[in-house]
Amino acid sequence: MKRLLKKAHLYYYQIIVALVFASLYPFLYYYSRLPVKFHGMNRVRYVLSLFTSSLSGIFYRFKFEQEIDWNKPYIICPNHTSNLDISTVILLSKRNFVFLGKDELLDNFITGIYFKTIDIPLNRNSKFSSYRAFKRAEEYLQKGITVAIFPEGLISNDYPPELYPFKNGPFRLAIEQKIPIIPVTICNNWKICWDDGSKFGTRPGVSEVFVHKPIETDNLTILDAETLKDQVFDIINQKLKSYQAGLYNGGKEAIDELKTDEFLET
Repeated sequence: MKRLLKKAHLYYYQIIVALVFASLYPFLYYYSRLPVKFHGMNRVRYVLSLFTSSLSGIFYRFKFEQEIDWNKPYIICPNHTSNLDISTVILLSKRNFVFLGKDELLDNFITGIYFKTIDIPLNRNSKFSSYRAFKRAEEYLQKGITVAIFPEGLISNDYPPELYPFKNGPFRLAIEQKIPIIPVTICNNWKICWDDGSKFGTRPGVSEVFVHKPIETDNLTILDAETLKDQVFDIINQKLKSYQAGLYNGGKEAIDELKTDEFLET
C-alpha cells in the first residue's frame, strides 16, 4: 500500500510540475529573450519551485549556522541525493544565482531553458567543456552573481545514499576568485524523493536543510584547494551523521518522519 501511495504521489507531483511550468512559461519565454533578464529568470524558478513543492505537500525548513549576507556572491556547495535538491537551492538563494551542472540538463524540458541561457552546462568527460564552464563561472562571480555547484557531481547510486567524494573544481574556483563557500547539508530529500523518484516514488514531507557559515578563502592559495575540499566534505558529512543519529534539531525531524510515514500507511 505504501509503495502504491508513493507512486501515486510521484504521478501527482509530475502533473503539478507540468501544469505550473506551463502556466509560467510565457513569463519565462519573455525573460529568456536577449538580453536575458537574470532577475526575472530567477524569480520564475523561485515561484515554480515554491508552488510545485507546496502543492505536493513538500516543504523546506532551513536552519542557519549564522545569518547570510546575500548582498555578496558565494559558491554554494550542497550534497546531492535528489532532484528536489535543485528546488532546495532555488528557495535558499536570496539573490541572482546560477547553477553549474551536468550538460544532460540541457535536454530536460524545465531545466533546459535555463542551461541554454543563464546556467552553466558541463561535460565532465571533456576537458575543454570543463575549462569553458569554469571560465564562465569566473565571469559570473566577478559580476557578483552566486554560483551553485553540487561538488559530488552526481547522485549516489547507493540506497540509502552515501556522500560521494567531492570534485576539485568548486574549491579551486573559490580560492582563485577569493569567493566564500557556503556548505549546505540537505539532510533528508532522498527520503522524500530519491534521485528523480522513478524507482521508489515520492511522498509529502519536510526537507531539513542546514546552511553552514561561509568559509572565507581570502587567505588561501591554490595549494590549499585539497584541504578546503576536505574541510567542506567533513562539515557536510558530520551534519549528515548527526541527523541520522537523531541529534539534528533536537530530534524533531524524527517526529516529522514518523507523522509522514503514518500518513502513507493509512
